[in-house]
Amino acid sequence: MIQAVVFDVGECLVNEAREYGTWADWLGVPRHTFSAVFGAVIARGLDYRETFQVFRSGFDLAEEREKRAAAGQPEWFGEEDLYPDVRPALSALRDRGLWVGIAGNQTVRAGGILRALDLPSDMIATSDDWGVSKPNIAFFDAVAASMPCKPEEAIYVGDRLDNDILPANTAGFKTALIRRGPWGFIQQQDPQAAQVPTMRIDSLAELPARIETLSLAGR
Repeated sequence: MIQAVVFDVGECLVNEAREYGTWADWLGVPRHTFSAVFGAVIARGLDYRETFQVFRSGFDLAEEREKRAAAGQPEWFGEEDLYPDVRPALSALRDRGLWVGIAGNQTVRAGGILRALDLPSDMIATSDDWGVSKPNIAFFDAVAASMPCKPEEAIYVGDRLDNDILPANTAGFKTALIRRGPWGFIQQQDPQAAQVPTMRIDSLAELPARIETLSLAGR
């Protein structure tokens, strides 16, 4: 029986297109150029932060975040950046008695923004809160410690095979790979994308019915 569902943040709940666009503006490069390099970096299996190095060698993301904040341009996302299926799906899952968590590689500031959105959830946590980031298995151990059930009774939902699905699977979670955002599309042809996730989805709206089917099959 599935008792809990935990969601990644970026490109799972939050459309990050606008935020990455503001980074292109900060760097002084055209947004489509930044996006093209970003996709190329991901397709090569590199850390997405290498994108910034292409445009400015020695770029320090944490330092630049502070500079942006000081300039009155801090990282930010709002209701309009949520994918439209987010609130309905989270509400539907909670209405079915499932524990809903949100946990991703995010800053303390981003965690505050998420909590202010008052999403239908039982827990919101970030990598900065815990001092450990995905794909480190310790991140998923922290998720497990926050839940009212065992990892095998929970599903972790994410858009990335490398950061979300593979480590969550190793930590004992069932997994749902959603196809959206840069990683979701670029990594979809990887053989592991077909073999490792418990399920593959195109929308969070699919989750309630898919989880119910999975739970019935496990009885």
